[in-house]
Amino acid sequence: MHKPTLLLATVLSAAAFAQADVGAYSRALGLFNANDNAGAAAAFFELAESSTDPEIRAKSEYQLARSLERSNLPMAALIQYASIVKAGKGHPHYLDAVRYLVEIQARLEDQDLVPSLLNAAYSPEDWALLPDDARDRVNYLIGVISQRKSKLDEAQSFLEVVPVNSPVYAKAQYLLGLVFVDERYPGGAKPEEAIKTFEGAVNLKGAYEDLVQLQQLSTLALGRTYYGLQKYEKASEAYEQIPRFSRYWDQSLFENGFARFQADDFGGALGSLQSLHAPQFAGAFQPESWVLKATAYYFSCLYEESKNALAAFDEVYLPMAEKLKPLVEGDDKDLEFYYRLVTQDADKLPPSVALWIKSNERLLSSFNLLAEVERERKAINENDAWRSSRLPREFSAFLDQQRATLVQVAGSRARARVNEAYKNIQAFGDQAEIIRFETSKAEKELYEAGVDQQKLLSSKPLFRPKMPAENWNYWKFQGEFWRDEIGYYRYTLKRGCPARAGE
Repeated sequence: MHKPTLLLATVLSAAAFAQADVGAYSRALGLFNANDNAGAAAAFFELAESSTDPEIRAKSEYQLARSLERSNLPMAALIQYASIVKAGKGHPHYLDAVRYLVEIQARLEDQDLVPSLLNAAYSPEDWALLPDDARDRVNYLIGVISQRKSKLDEAQSFLEVVPVNSPVYAKAQYLLGLVFVDERYPGGAKPEEAIKTFEGAVNLKGAYEDLVQLQQLSTLALGRTYYGLQKYEKASEAYEQIPRFSRYWDQSLFENGFARFQADDFGGALGSLQSLHAPQFAGAFQPESWVLKATAYYFSCLYEESKNALAAFDEVYLPMAEKLKPLVEGDDKDLEFYYRLVTQDADKLPPSVALWIKSNERLLSSFNLLAEVERERKAINENDAWRSSRLPREFSAFLDQQRATLVQVAGSRARARVNEAYKNIQAFGDQAEIIRFETSKAEKELYEAGVDQQKLLSSKPLFRPKMPAENWNYWKFQGEFWRDEIGYYRYTLKRGCPARAGE
């Protein structure tokens, strides 16, 4: 007789708790609608943790994320939305969480956390119900992850469905061009398709995200694509379209030097490098540029100038290699060491290498997210409205976990960049030694052949470079670098090579 009584008491108790949760949820929602986001977050947190009603718990989880986001805590909100997405489509706010994750990704310019989460959770049938803008951005972000993983056909399928009216269309087109030009593309690279795609991005007009930057990147990619096709004059035309003093200008000058060199325009190549070696680019990390300069002089049989360029390489970059060597050798350095190296101990790096490492966009994204984690952790712990709540302790722990992950990611990228810088200097140092040897050999052969190179050079005329247009003027460089002249230098070379039989 007692068991039915106990069962009835249990049912009545559960109903009472459920009714209390409904009332608590209504009060929390009232706080949210009154823009008391801190109070709403604390109330929804308690319900999400303790409610016995599955529906109330799920709704509170979602509203907690919304309250955190409205409290200017996007990383904390990201963590909460991510837990909903990981719960799967059984959660009533599954698609809402996906949509808001996409918005947070754009707000934080996150290049790793949200894109990787969306890639892992992607559900084509369910996510087809997302609003157009969110769905377009999801397709772009998954295209990014697929391209990074060299799943190029998959990347293409996601990037091609981003419509022209999407704010991320320019980004998708640039990345699609990179997919087409990749040698690992199924069936081989499609450079002509890449050129068409890059040109389309360059000519875009409209309210696209980061349009100017994407157009400059597409122009740079056009130059590289033409260079790969050995269309060096077309490559130079593209490189010369990069605006002066843009963030990609030094790279375009360097690559244009290569294109001009390959087109046998040694004077033009040296002119590009003259600009790159101006004091205004003193912080640039371009070890190969001095090797290219020495090579151009070598092929012009100007051996003294070639040796001077190699000496400049030695003077600038060999000390950098010595400074980097202890940072890359040995297995006693963990990823946090490299993270601290570029954030707190950058003075241990050569300044130009430090700048080059920090220019990596994915590394910058990690740094920005880490700064955001620190800001939010402080804001959560100092919020008086949450003094009596368990929310600060829980979310501080979550943010600590995110920080640990981001430090490992940033450290891994920093280590790769430090190693790359060191190996670049070593590799180009080896090339410099080869050029130095060949230069000495060529000088010896000229001497043994009885060639008076100075007499040979003095007998040759010095031609001015071709003027681009009638309204251009020729000014002789007199050792001073003027801002309005940088980028327009061209050398007038006399080649010191003796004529060969039949010439």
